Amino acid sequence: MIVWGVSANSHDAALAVFTENKLEFASHSERFSGIKNDAHLNTKLIDYARRWGEPDKVVWYERPFRKTIRQLRAGQGWRHHENNVSSYLQSYDINAAINYSSHHRSHAAAGYFTSNFDDATVLVIDSIGEFQTLTVWQGRNESLTEHYSQSYPHSVGLWYSAMTQRIGLKPNEDEYILMGMAAYGDPYKHRQSIINDFIQCIDGPEVLFKENLHRGCRWWRPDLSTEQDIFDIAAATQLIYEEILDSILSYTSKYLPSDNIVIMGGCALNCSANSIAYKYYDNVWIMPNPGDAGSAIGSVLSAYNMRIEWPGPYLGYDIERPYPIKPVVAELIREGICGVANGRAEYGPRALGNRSLLADPRTHENKHRVNQIKQRQQFRPFAPLVLEEHAQDYFDGVVGPYMQFTAMVKDPDAIPAVVHADGTARVQTVGIHDNQGLRKLLEAWYAETGCPVLLNTSLNIKGKPMVNTEQDAKDFENMYGVKVW
Repeated sequence: MIVWGVSANSHDAALAVFTENKLEFASHSERFSGIKNDAHLNTKLIDYARRWGEPDKVVWYERPFRKTIRQLRAGQGWRHHENNVSSYLQSYDINAAINYSSHHRSHAAAGYFTSNFDDATVLVIDSIGEFQTLTVWQGRNESLTEHYSQSYPHSVGLWYSAMTQRIGLKPNEDEYILMGMAAYGDPYKHRQSIINDFIQCIDGPEVLFKENLHRGCRWWRPDLSTEQDIFDIAAATQLIYEEILDSILSYTSKYLPSDNIVIMGGCALNCSANSIAYKYYDNVWIMPNPGDAGSAIGSVLSAYNMRIEWPGPYLGYDIERPYPIKPVVAELIREGICGVANGRAEYGPRALGNRSLLADPRTHENKHRVNQIKQRQQFRPFAPLVLEEHAQDYFDGVVGPYMQFTAMVKDPDAIPAVVHADGTARVQTVGIHDNQGLRKLLEAWYAETGCPVLLNTSLNIKGKPMVNTEQDAKDFENMYGVKVW
């Protein structure tokens, strides 16, 4: 039986294909349409998914009628026609039977059923599902039981997005930029003011807000308008989020004791905060695509209570050619910067070596060069790739294969291009059993230079999706003057 999981018609659409309980393919819609955070499916994505055959069933990632009721209560009008999933899928010539999973259960299932845990506490924090905004679950074997739920309009995710909007960024897209800006601000300067004006209560998992922030908070403190004011607001927002996460995890570790925690939802992309989980748990799993797009997988796992062995994040479009180890090393030695578009594209918001822009991290200049190529603000940080066995030589703190945590850089002068303003880096380790092409590339780079680290960022420019196909790679090379292998 062929089952498709679909997350769409809201933001950052995605589709996953399962055949006989095996995950075959998963991709964001944006990679095929070229529209950043594309909310909708498209024929190129669907045609690629049909390589595995027509779906017998489709599992939708949330319950549309409950969402419609919430939208009505929120003053967004009666949007039943817009949320008609059967009609929506038929418009793409998808006529299979449809099952539904609740929004937060799709998140929880995507995390728990791809982990290697037989028991775990599962925490989901996002902006909003149908009504739910924060849930806590208990995973045991093949079951997921909801333990706690918080509902709209009280939402940690909506608050963080509102603060993203307040500092002039795009909500539901630029939250990671706020996180990066926080390193340039004073986290305590506006902390109490934000708490006083927005937060009613932080008590364990209960986080209550004084305002409904669904439409943002552009109105808040218009007197704070300088660049440093913006940095200070970002720093305070990040600090408060970390305090909220700490409060939640302190509660869950006490009332749902386990050695293992799974964190999901869009807020799980906050790599600066995620290390807090290790204060309370021995083992932490964050599926590499924890936001709504990841629920294309989670919806299917939720519907069937199905545990799978996580195949890794390389689940998308396949550029079938050998990994270009020698030419990339040569290009990095000669030019300092090189693109790689090879193998199956990453499923998730971060490039992990198959759709990457790589650079020599040993010169500060390369950070500026890469930011210029990507047309990004110069304060934006980059992630280091490192051979797993050398990670502790360069970094102090939590590291892992998916850029989900930040660690302090031990010797910033050795790899200045990947060091953030606060001395941290979002580290991606590459072990002997990880992506073999990337592993051999790093080994060759280390043999040539004595440095086991490379700068890694996504092969795209600001406001555009990552390169997906061979033609995308050629276009990037021609438009931006960077060799892509």
